[in-house]
Amino acid sequence: MAKILWKAQKRLIKNSNLKNYELFVKKKYKFNAKGKYLNLLKWSINNPKNFWKSIWDYSEVLGIKKDKFLINPSLSKSKFLLGSKLNYAENLLSNVKNKKAITFISENGFRQVKTWKNIYQNTSKIVNFLNSINLKKKDRVAAYLPNISETVEFFLASSTIGTIWSSCSPDFGAQGVIERFSQINPKILIISDRYFYNGKQINVIKRLPEIISNIKSIKTVVVINYPGQKYLKIKKIKNIKIYKFSSIMKIKSKKINFKKFDFDHELAILYSSGTTGKPKCICHRTGGVLLQHLKEHKLHCEIKPGDNIFYFTTCGWMMWNWLISALSSKASIVLFDGSPFIPNYEYLFEIAEKEKITFFGTGAKYLDTLKNKKIEIIKKHNLQQLEIIASTGSPLVNESFEYVYKSIKNDVHLASISGGTDIVSCFVLGNPSLDVFSGEIQCAGLGMEVDIFNEKGKSIINKKGELVCKSSFPSKPLYFWNDKNFSKYKETYFKKFHNIWCHGDYSKKTINNGFIIYGRSDATLNAGGVRIGTAELYRVIENMDEILESLAVEHQLINDTEVILFIVLNNNIKLSNTLKDKIKLNIKNLLSPKHVPKKIFSVLEIPKTKSGKVVELLVKKIINGQKIENKEVLTNPDCLEEYLDIYRSLEKNA
Repeated sequence: MAKILWKAQKRLIKNSNLKNYELFVKKKYKFNAKGKYLNLLKWSINNPKNFWKSIWDYSEVLGIKKDKFLINPSLSKSKFLLGSKLNYAENLLSNVKNKKAITFISENGFRQVKTWKNIYQNTSKIVNFLNSINLKKKDRVAAYLPNISETVEFFLASSTIGTIWSSCSPDFGAQGVIERFSQINPKILIISDRYFYNGKQINVIKRLPEIISNIKSIKTVVVINYPGQKYLKIKKIKNIKIYKFSSIMKIKSKKINFKKFDFDHELAILYSSGTTGKPKCICHRTGGVLLQHLKEHKLHCEIKPGDNIFYFTTCGWMMWNWLISALSSKASIVLFDGSPFIPNYEYLFEIAEKEKITFFGTGAKYLDTLKNKKIEIIKKHNLQQLEIIASTGSPLVNESFEYVYKSIKNDVHLASISGGTDIVSCFVLGNPSLDVFSGEIQCAGLGMEVDIFNEKGKSIINKKGELVCKSSFPSKPLYFWNDKNFSKYKETYFKKFHNIWCHGDYSKKTINNGFIIYGRSDATLNAGGVRIGTAELYRVIENMDEILESLAVEHQLINDTEVILFIVLNNNIKLSNTLKDKIKLNIKNLLSPKHVPKKIFSVLEIPKTKSGKVVELLVKKIINGQKIENKEVLTNPDCLEEYLDIYRSLEKNA
């Protein structure tokens, strides 16, 4: 039995959004969950029409609700709330008061606060500008921007007039941007002149000519000066109209006419990581995104009006979209742009203390780093206001769970969550009414029929298998851009099991009805016919004081495979034979003799995506002599040269 780290308090449960929602359902639909989450979960799955209508009503969504559904036997074809109309931006801007809406903080120390009134007025000005350049419904708006309040305002303006939003963060180089935006043919590009990262100022505007020359559909460019900075020099480009954001802010604001769009109207295009091929352009629907986020924020994350919500993210990652939607719960959001470790490792928690953050979201790798560096947040910072810490991006291991309670805050609700860009939300996540068990995600999300299948497509409990979803939900992708006959769509989610969404996570459902994610299914290690998730291996290895990070891949031999391990060492430690033997013994004793690595290499860096995920598949391709593409998806692409050198040495000594 897993260790209980946090017990849900009866007082908090009684006053929770989830309890209020349960009473709402009892009154309206005559269903009594009797205070048991599993009962409520079963009802939400068995009664999808009433459940999703109830989320609309309970959240007081602004719009025209129609009760027509098409629950199709084909999971991919089901439709929700047909005929309903709404405007996403209207629901996020309904709290038009002169109170704090967005706080922006840069790693260079610049801080800016905007009220709901400020945001509304600025959005109004941008709406007037977009209309003036004749943007029409479903035209694509491309944003190449840091995580600043102006990005949010442009997103709100885009959804106000029914154009389709798509964003990349400036840590993508020009090629990464071209690869993504060239697929969707945007008419306008919004770009910042620079951004700051790791103590350095990076010029972005100099990339503009290359982007424009490769994306011919762009006719208009808006340049935003980074907050607190004067404009960098902007060069003219033939046949392109370039506007400064400062000129748009001179437009007179007026009352916004929020036109209502269909529930399935395109809201935004997000991109897959592109680690295995060209990034997929995943188009998401307005109503599905809003309802799913409202459900998760209010019922699973206990977000209430006036709360201060933070997620460490860039606007090239789905958690940015998730964060922005918190405005619809009348919560205030805190945006941070830059390195989380500048000027020090605890800087984000300094912000949490100063801004009285109630919900703190981050990546598992960030918490792992603090743990490995033995940072004692609890001794230095008053986090009295902090109620929830959320973790995503990669599996959060037992030791990191325990680190949070020991070294950050001992009475916080730790919610490990997992989903993805594919659904711009979560399959499994937190729950304020349930206990937190070490290493476990608390539950499946309401309305999500999540299960674990073995290779034969049979449901299993307390055994490892594939995370699947057996019924439809409104935040599934509307479609992939330029995907004729839904062929890529079907190949991505429905290839493995007929009419069952297969998410690609190697997972286990526990006896507590929680979930453990062991890594991506396509990155599991299958040495000797025994399959394990890479997260299991990393947990054993990274718990050693000598090791900061690790990455493991299978190396294909003529008639066999072997596990190769790459490690980043702590504090100038050298990789000796003694340390190699220690690593192997730990893996043998704590995990599996079959997965003891045949070879161990010390490296300077582990390659990661822009969202902080370890990229096993690219390294696996390198080590097995396959061609690699899409280096642009990495935050540190130069580190791949070290892996290429290791591959060459393996080939030489074969």
